[in-house]
Amino acid sequence: MSDQQKNSANSAPGILSPTANTSATGVALQAIGRYRWVICALLLFATTKSYMDRQVLSVLKETLSRDFHWTEIDYSNIVLAFQTFYAVGMVLVGRLVDKLGTRKAFALTMTCWSIASMSNGFGTSYGHFIFAAAALGLGQAGMFPASIKCVAEWFPRKERALATGIFNAGTNIGAIIGPLVVPFVTKYWGWQWAFIVVGSLGFIWVALWLLLYQKPEEHPRVTPGELAYIKSDPIEGRERIPWASLIRYRQTWAFVVGKFLTDPVWWLYLFWAPSFLQRHYGLTLAQVGFPIVVIYLISDVGSITGGWFSSALISRGATVNRGRKTAMLVCAIAVMPIIFANHMSNMWGAVALFGLAAAAHQGFSANLFTITSDMFPNRAVGSVTGIGGMMGSVGGMIMARGVGVVLQRTGSYRIPLFMAGFAYLLAFLCVQLLAPKLEPVVLGTARS
Repeated sequence: MSDQQKNSANSAPGILSPTANTSATGVALQAIGRYRWVICALLLFATTKSYMDRQVLSVLKETLSRDFHWTEIDYSNIVLAFQTFYAVGMVLVGRLVDKLGTRKAFALTMTCWSIASMSNGFGTSYGHFIFAAAALGLGQAGMFPASIKCVAEWFPRKERALATGIFNAGTNIGAIIGPLVVPFVTKYWGWQWAFIVVGSLGFIWVALWLLLYQKPEEHPRVTPGELAYIKSDPIEGRERIPWASLIRYRQTWAFVVGKFLTDPVWWLYLFWAPSFLQRHYGLTLAQVGFPIVVIYLISDVGSITGGWFSSALISRGATVNRGRKTAMLVCAIAVMPIIFANHMSNMWGAVALFGLAAAAHQGFSANLFTITSDMFPNRAVGSVTGIGGMMGSVGGMIMARGVGVVLQRTGSYRIPLFMAGFAYLLAFLCVQLLAPKLEPVVLGTARS
């Protein structure tokens, strides 16, 4: 077996791997184990839940706008409230994740955002929805910092993009389930129960999380072989890293700029795609669910494939830099046809373009998230992810306000979709300029 084949074999879950224990007869082999994938499944469930919460509002946009007499700007202000507190929360909660640890911080944030989501079911005024959106954003700010930190704790570098791609697929699964569940619940019990039912799922997740999650070195279900595999990367120091010091590094800004430019596009798909289809093609609330499901089914493929693609390149001998950047460039190019969606006379042509763009976003995002753990030690990943998430949400705030104003004045999606088409190529170029080799940060010097 060649060295390249050996490296590829070692990167697959559940295979045999040499442990650190040796004997007179040579290196002992022991099954690595698969428990880390159980943890990845929990992250997938959490991400799915979070996007179901977000989809309830977007699917019900036309219904709520009619019942409460909202304008496009009113709706954009609700989205803006979510984005504002999501941005603020990214900094605060990202640091909290590093301080409290993944287990406690994730359980706390899931509980908070589930309560906020359920509270929409009791909304009777515009102000209530603004407040609930702000609380939802603040709570959900902890999801990605905690998830990325969890992946850094539970997976070696060679598997992190794949693990990130898998849990990040929950953004699509949640966006698929939401348009199916929400119209059904609304039809039989009213829109209030759509918020309550979806929000309450968070308490099931918290129970599973507290039951199944511990650090790998403390977990009774993790075998010595799996622990050795998880810890196979170079040992890192444990000293605390001041948050403010992280902004001195080019590597931090590579992630931050990438998030600032691309996150707003995902918010555009999430909060306006259902309304786009209803307005352009005359769909009812019951009819819009299936096209949205198709968009996010296509998107799911991109999430997993994007993470797999870079991991596969690395396992076949490519450098981490080449593997991540190749996947990101392919995804950036694949987004560009979205600029034609506004001109499609056939609904399924527009659905295909939205699906391709959403899939490419997820593949790009899986690799963008993973470069934080490529360049930073585990104890800083939550904070760096929080900083980038904050700026991504700031970009989303600008997008939310801008889209609301453009739609109110022109009724056309042409300008937002044009911006979406070129955002990823620009983000890729910025990442390349700021982190040309994805060099790991050497803490204590801003010249790393």
